[in-house]
Amino acid sequence: MSEGEATDRTPGKESAIPAVAESVAEPKSPLAELWLVAWPTILTMTSYTIMQFVDALMVSKVGPTEFTAQGNGGIFAFLPISFAMGLLSVVNTYVSQNLGAGTPERGPKYAWGALWLAVGVWLILIPYGIGLPLIFSRLGHEANIVPLETLYARVLVYGSILTMASRSLSHFFYGLHRPRIVFVATVIGNLTNVFANWVLIFGHLGVPELGLAGAAYGTVIGTAVELAIPLAIFLGPKMNAEFQTRRQWRLKAQVIRDLMAIGWPKSMQFGNEMICWSIFMAKIVGLFGTAHMTAGWIALRYMHLSFMPAVGISVAVTAVVGKYIGAGKPDIANQRAWLGMRLAVGYMGTCALLFIVFRHQLVDVFLSIQAATNATGADEPAPDPAAAAEQLALIREYGAKLLICAAVFQIFDAVAITLSGALSGAGDTIWPGVATIIASWVFIVGFGWSIAILFPELHSLGPWIGAAAFIISLGIAFFIRWQSGHWRSINLLNRTDDQASQTD
Repeated sequence: MSEGEATDRTPGKESAIPAVAESVAEPKSPLAELWLVAWPTILTMTSYTIMQFVDALMVSKVGPTEFTAQGNGGIFAFLPISFAMGLLSVVNTYVSQNLGAGTPERGPKYAWGALWLAVGVWLILIPYGIGLPLIFSRLGHEANIVPLETLYARVLVYGSILTMASRSLSHFFYGLHRPRIVFVATVIGNLTNVFANWVLIFGHLGVPELGLAGAAYGTVIGTAVELAIPLAIFLGPKMNAEFQTRRQWRLKAQVIRDLMAIGWPKSMQFGNEMICWSIFMAKIVGLFGTAHMTAGWIALRYMHLSFMPAVGISVAVTAVVGKYIGAGKPDIANQRAWLGMRLAVGYMGTCALLFIVFRHQLVDVFLSIQAATNATGADEPAPDPAAAAEQLALIREYGAKLLICAAVFQIFDAVAITLSGALSGAGDTIWPGVATIIASWVFIVGFGWSIAILFPELHSLGPWIGAAAFIISLGIAFFIRWQSGHWRSINLLNRTDDQASQTD
């Protein structure tokens, strides 16, 4: 796509956005400024990851089949939700740019617009949840895993209104540079989730033992708590007095158009990537059997521990870059983007070293639990000892290989994640969205499938080489895009200012 095709842009005007917010001055310490926004966001994302990790550990105690079903069911539940997540994330951009421009009272209308969009998406998702058994059966999965995948995914899909509403408000507070509200809500919600899992999965406190279904219900309960806290603050008297949050609840067409204008590429980017990863994990890696899928999910759990804090940095970079773009200070925005990237590269580079050095020990964390489960015969008939040992050895071998593969692309992933956030903060979403869509189909699906068919002796490592090529190419592409400086010519606020009387 050429630059001229992008919407909401004023090409060739370096000073297209007026410096209307003179109060937004460059602080003495850029690192302190970024870190003030980033640390609660990083801890929020880390909290999500730890919760998912503990969730997976709990389910792995039920059995390896349930563990794999949780991974597949989770990704197919999140697949349609991810389209909405990309769209809702641009609330951060509008709120932060209005904060920088000195008009923060215009931010709540975007939060309300996102909440209305969340309701609409949820109504569309209900038929999808009904059709999940057909989807899983068409993927050719083993008969014993399809009902488990369906059960887990359905609960998450039907409870997705809570997830989408929670993310809408989270991005409002990120854009307002008040991420600690989100952090507190997330920690309390995740602790609730873990406690609910303990009760429901294993049947404590007189509650029936629900196994994998208990993990799904626990997630929904935790998400409800996570939503309740920021919603109460958003509608509370202090926030309402400062930003008139209750007055702006009505559905407004212009607000929806504003969100869609830069949100649809993010929606397509996130959603398409989830489709490709779903095909990759469930179909391409699934060609090699359940053991290889299990190895892949173990590796992914550790990759989440690596990239989710970087996502937290990226969200903070979006908010800080957006603030300085709104204030008409693109040079400072540029400096903050590079600072955020260096932080992410340092962290994910360290994770890469840990993946290489401790690869077997990391995989063994999950395998020791599964071995104990097999020994006690939980829920399923005890497998043949020789067959069980062979399966665990296969998972250990390929889980370790996949961690080495992941280590190769960690730094490129850090670059892609943080600069994607920077571009989003500036309102540059179309080019990154198109680039991601093309690269994901070429490398994750096309290249991954080709290696699986042409070089079957590589087993599941082959498709993961294709996935690594995707992440490396994306990191390079986003680096070049940010360096091009096209984002400097984008002007979101002038368009919305012209129609302020219609939306305020």
